Amino acid sequence: MWEYTYLLINFFTVIICFLFSFHPKIRFDIHFKAFIMASSFVAVFFIVWDIWFTKIGIWWFNDKYVTGARLFGLPVEELLFFICIPFSCIFTYYCLDKFFKLDWKPFPEKIFVIASIIILICLSIIFSDKLYSFITFLTTAISLFVLYFILKVIWIGKASFIYLLLTPGFFLVNGILTGTGLDSPIVNYNPERFIGFRILTIPIEDSIYGYEMILWNLYFFYRFKKEDKESQYFTF
Repeated sequence: MWEYTYLLINFFTVIICFLFSFHPKIRFDIHFKAFIMASSFVAVFFIVWDIWFTKIGIWWFNDKYVTGARLFGLPVEELLFFICIPFSCIFTYYCLDKFFKLDWKPFPEKIFVIASIIILICLSIIFSDKLYSFITFLTTAISLFVLYFILKVIWIGKASFIYLLLTPGFFLVNGILTGTGLDSPIVNYNPERFIGFRILTIPIEDSIYGYEMILWNLYFFYRFKKEDKESQYFTF
């Protein structure tokens, strides 16, 4: 039974959000195509990252908690993670954005983005000898710069606030994955490759990693959702 643990985590992470997607006041289901395209596109980058880090031993998976089916050296449950977690996060973002006005004013958002980039770059330099920390902090800083200053997105402040609201769910899911409530972690980390600071059992880098992943999912979700909407005008 334990071999279904990771699979069940994915299932329970997504099932409630999936069912409520069809609610007549939400209708997130009409954006399934945009989400699938966005999450699949982003997943490619993070799966390559995952394969690399698994191969060089930065993290690895406990066979006790996975079914044993693997692709590219990763448990299939890990591949599903890159669909299930973004789905729940994007769905929650969509709902909150639909029913509440959470937009930031331009100046506070700009200050937040610049401060975040500076802090992340400093952290990447300080912990340049810790590969997980270095890569996570640096790529997130680059992502924020590209999204805000090059792609000109205007929702980073709002997305960051909603990501903060999702923290309890993050602690629950990632906590179990990293060993909270279990005899041993589902995902194990090489202590020489990350800072070592944990929230409960969760490496602090995981929260930044997740933040970067959700930002890119949001960007491409907006992009594909807009294309879907525009294509409707040319349907006869």
